[in-house]
Amino acid sequence: MRTLFSLALFCLVLSTTYSQGPNPPEIEAQQRIKQVIETFFDGFHKQDSSIIKSTVADRVVLQTTGKDQEGKTRFREEQFAKFLNSICSIPDSVKFEEKLTSFSIQVDRTMANAWVGYEFWLNNEFSHCGINSFQLVDFDGEWKIIYLIDTRGKAGCMEE
Repeated sequence: MRTLFSLALFCLVLSTTYSQGPNPPEIEAQQRIKQVIETFFDGFHKQDSSIIKSTVADRVVLQTTGKDQEGKTRFREEQFAKFLNSICSIPDSVKFEEKLTSFSIQVDRTMANAWVGYEFWLNNEFSHCGINSFQLVDFDGEWKIIYLIDTRGKAGCMEE
């Protein structure tokens, strides 16, 4: 009876410990995905198209959504080449920074989603905030961004 009780207790502890969180491979994948996103923004801030290109797949999709001044939802897609050109052509006199404020990363096999909060600052003044939603695929051990959509707005940005 004691042996049966001990075995049942051991199984309960083991199953509780196992269900506490993601397994080590998932944590490692989440760290690698976060690094890809941070590298993307490193290239963004340095205005270096080669760094940005190293983080994305060949056919990356970029989209944005938000409300206009009349409160209507707007949605648009941007060509990746146009995005790169716009970032790389920002004059040195303009200081910009996208501060990443939070990360939530989910992984399933070769697919991942990263929900990344941000604040955008232009010439040291707050401009807007929102969420970057990244979709990534693991191409034989290398995570690449395949899709990015972001929201933009001013309401609720700086609340603690």
